Amino acid sequence: MPNEKGPDHSRRKERSRQAILAATRALVAEEAYEKVTVEAIAARAGVGKQTIYRRWPSKSAIVFAALLALSEDTDGQSVALPDTGDLEADLKLVMRATAEEFADPSFDRLIRALNTEISNDAALAAEYREKLVQPLEAAKKARLRSAQDAGQLDADADLDLVLEVLYAPLFQRWLHRSGPLSATYADSLVDVTLRAFGP
Repeated sequence: MPNEKGPDHSRRKERSRQAILAATRALVAEEAYEKVTVEAIAARAGVGKQTIYRRWPSKSAIVFAALLALSEDTDGQSVALPDTGDLEADLKLVMRATAEEFADPSFDRLIRALNTEISNDAALAAEYREKLVQPLEAAKKARLRSAQDAGQLDADADLDLVLEVLYAPLFQRWLHRSGPLSATYADSLVDVTLRAFGP
């Protein structure tokens, strides 16, 4: 009898997981979030509904997993920001990429859907912070500490505050759709932050 827990079984499970997450992202991009159902995700992924419920307890959990999968590092390395020795250039690269990501309609709909769920689900909010926000914040702070060590950033700067000044305006503009998320805007946020917290 073949071993159901062997490599082939694991590969099938992973293919099924990837199909479910891809189907979730596609449906959220195509439909109003409230119209997306677990049944529709299962049908798009070509799996049974119970296959989904064995892994995720709710639609919101699937949406979070679909978002988290976008940040998975395939080579197993931890998240890290670029460190070329030029803080301004590195931050502008990161902020331009962030603005471009939030301006992408598919990502926009996915993250808005997740934010709707987080506002009403404390457990999901805690998981979101633990699995996505905290690792990203740790990577950002590691880059800022490197800049402090190099004398490119105020050695006494509160790094939480630095990140808030850098990222909060972009998030606010995205949340309220109050202006374009352009490369020029991203660069301006870096310029303002470095003027405020420079050595």
